[in-house]
Amino acid sequence: MRILFMGTPEFALVSLQKLLEAGEKVIGVVTQPDRPRGRGRRVTASPVKALALKKNIPVYQPERLKDIDAIEKLRSFAPDLIIVVAYGKILPREVLHIPPLGCINLHASLLPRYRGAAPIHWALLRGEEVTGVTTMYVDEGMDTGDIILQEEVPILPEDNVGTLHDKLADTGARLLLDTVARIKAGTAPRIPQPEEGVTYAPPLERTDEILDWNKPARELWFQVRGLNPWPGAMTYWQGELLKVWEVFPLEKGGDAAPGEVIAVDKREGILVGTGEGILRLDQVQPAGKQKMTASDFARGYGVKGGLFFGSDA
Repeated sequence: MRILFMGTPEFALVSLQKLLEAGEKVIGVVTQPDRPRGRGRRVTASPVKALALKKNIPVYQPERLKDIDAIEKLRSFAPDLIIVVAYGKILPREVLHIPPLGCINLHASLLPRYRGAAPIHWALLRGEEVTGVTTMYVDEGMDTGDIILQEEVPILPEDNVGTLHDKLADTGARLLLDTVARIKAGTAPRIPQPEEGVTYAPPLERTDEILDWNKPARELWFQVRGLNPWPGAMTYWQGELLKVWEVFPLEKGGDAAPGEVIAVDKREGILVGTGEGILRLDQVQPAGKQKMTASDFARGYGVKGGLFFGSDA
């Protein structure tokens, strides 16, 4: 079966690697154009492109899939099946009709929940205890196609975007191999997505990164985990932005105002009042500095009881 693989980031890399290890015939890779990445903003190939070149697989990087030249190029691969994993663009109708066996997608949620660009982030931001992966037939909507297979993945209290990403990438790659095998055998199911329970995972905005100390401590804990390691939760300390990487909500209450420093402890970090409960800051990062323990930050930046996080003045 001739497979054309469309994907870009690390999440897609795992699936491509597993397909190749399983001996599947990947006849081409379509990925996003090289972009500036990292602190130095150096133009860098996507992880999927790097692997394809290493394996001598033809690579195509169109700016727009809707262009006639791009559609003709995809047709020239003559794929039996197109596999899409975190490619980054919606496939136009003309592309969907190219492969006789259709286009399938691996999505990092249990559809119809968390349709969209950032399902891993939003599952954590919303405090979910279970998420998962879905393979589906691609249609013209945004993650609305018929479901093929799904598998649940629990979200543990210690999980953040980085750890959950890796779990879902591995589970999804295995599910994708099972899906491909069923398509080959002609036994792949097609299950229409239910109309009930639809939720969305839109791209993150700058406002999603700022901690609102009026929220309950538990919600702030979800937010920090849902933004670690990218793009990172933030608050203000004495007018300067401060990245917040690790926190923990405490059951005990208190009379402190939202954002007010209650205490600084070498072992317990910085205790801060919230709209409900207390949030313990464990690891933070001042602008232009390395990550540090909250206790070290408190000693170096004059954090003490009665002062406030959250003011940009």
